[in-house]
Amino acid sequence: MQVMEQTLAPAFAGSPRDVTEENIQARIRGNLLMALSNKRGALLLTTGNKSEISVGYCTLYGDMSGGLGVIADVPKTMVYKVSRWLNDAKGRAIIPEPILTKAPSAELRPDQTDQDSLPPYDVLDDILQRHIEQHQPAGEIVAAGFDPATVSRVLRLVRGAEFKRKQAAPGLKVTDRAFGTGWRMPIAARPHLEDVTAEKTL
Repeated sequence: MQVMEQTLAPAFAGSPRDVTEENIQARIRGNLLMALSNKRGALLLTTGNKSEISVGYCTLYGDMSGGLGVIADVPKTMVYKVSRWLNDAKGRAIIPEPILTKAPSAELRPDQTDQDSLPPYDVLDDILQRHIEQHQPAGEIVAAGFDPATVSRVLRLVRGAEFKRKQAAPGLKVTDRAFGTGWRMPIAARPHLEDVTAEKTL
């Protein structure tokens, strides 16, 4: 990271640190893991879950590096449930307890948590499940009791992350509607009229 910063220092002169430096760290990790994958002839598995992939909370050529997304169709809240089920089934902590109890974080800056950028995962996953799997538009989700501004933002993130999903590793299908064959959304398109109306009024 120090070498990267030195190399980019002339181009970054006068610019404050931001998500750019965080993404560089993720891409360094991706390069290291891909190097090990190549050298060992092993398949690198991506770590992104459906919640992160839905809203683009992932780094191209960073944590998205790899050949198969094992949990790409598993929402974050379900990841926790499966982890606890595994620990209970095995009678020991296969998944260490601190991983299940600490605040989720990309660990790319001090004291960073996912909730700095996203709604709580129980709220996010509920909105995503309604929109992606049940095909509910913004107005219907808001009518179910969700904060209008949060719904508008989440659906906007889903639309904006399509270009990342097009470049993601294929994932195993778990839910009723997975990204890939079950999801066909153009990268460049006008938002659906109802979403536009909802965003203007929300």
